[in-house]
Amino acid sequence: MELRLLEYFLATAREQSITAAAESLHLSQPALSTQLKNLEKELGKQLLIRGTKGSRRVLLTEEGMILRKRAQEILSLVSRTEEEIGAAEEAVIGDVYIGAGETQVVRIFAEAAKSLHEKYPQIRYHIASGNAEYVLEYLDKGLIDFGLLFCPVDPAKYEALTVPHQDTWGVLMRRDAPLAQKEVIRPQDLAGQPLILSHQRGGNETFAEWIGEEKMQVVATYNLLYNASLLVEAGLGYAVGFDKLINTEGSDLCFRPLSPSLYAQSRIIWKRYQIFSRPVSIFLKYLREWLEKEENADQDGYGF
Repeated sequence: MELRLLEYFLATAREQSITAAAESLHLSQPALSTQLKNLEKELGKQLLIRGTKGSRRVLLTEEGMILRKRAQEILSLVSRTEEEIGAAEEAVIGDVYIGAGETQVVRIFAEAAKSLHEKYPQIRYHIASGNAEYVLEYLDKGLIDFGLLFCPVDPAKYEALTVPHQDTWGVLMRRDAPLAQKEVIRPQDLAGQPLILSHQRGGNETFAEWIGEEKMQVVATYNLLYNASLLVEAGLGYAVGFDKLINTEGSDLCFRPLSPSLYAQSRIIWKRYQIFSRPVSIFLKYLREWLEKEENADQDGYGF
């Protein structure tokens, strides 16, 4: 049995779709379908239940579930073995691709890249900013290795590391705005006010629950808070977003936190059963260790 076929099978199990799996593997759908049928023929067992007419979803048979577990173990062992054998003095060269929304938590990637650069100077890092839809689309297509998201994700499709730090919600406004005189912003303060909201998936639902959806008067939405800040400067309204993303020092803008406080928990995610290059594997290993230290630091009463 070829390892390549196990990779194909795990990608299909993850995507629950031969078409989606073929796209992520950069194969044609007929080619992948043929390979999967060959695997079933080799094992003498049906592994996948193909979707009925009108549905492209595929499910695993009992034998398919067994193979998924064993294939993951086999490929993980192969990856670790290759890493151990090649770890001696072989140069680590390659790229790490990251997709993230706007958040101060991106500094985790910055810390990891900085520390690893000293030991592995030939690893290159590429960070693309975008909302949750953008990050998930690029992750599913294999265009990025990791995503940083605030919304829940499907645990059957993605693995995740929870970041032990939270972003604080608040309001970005002009210093001459009426609400700028307040130290914190309460739900009644924003009732009927012109609001500029992110169209990040999951974010507006959280804010709507906090303020009461019937009280929201949305005049604009944004993808990146910097663009929203330009609308605020122009006097269009109040932008709702995370703290520490816009430097308001010396500007005509100011930021006020919400009360009751509202926080956002972020997660670093990647596709389940993903086979990583050595640079990406090293980066993930460092992320795990760094987050574990940060979590312990927070429990001891310090951390960023």
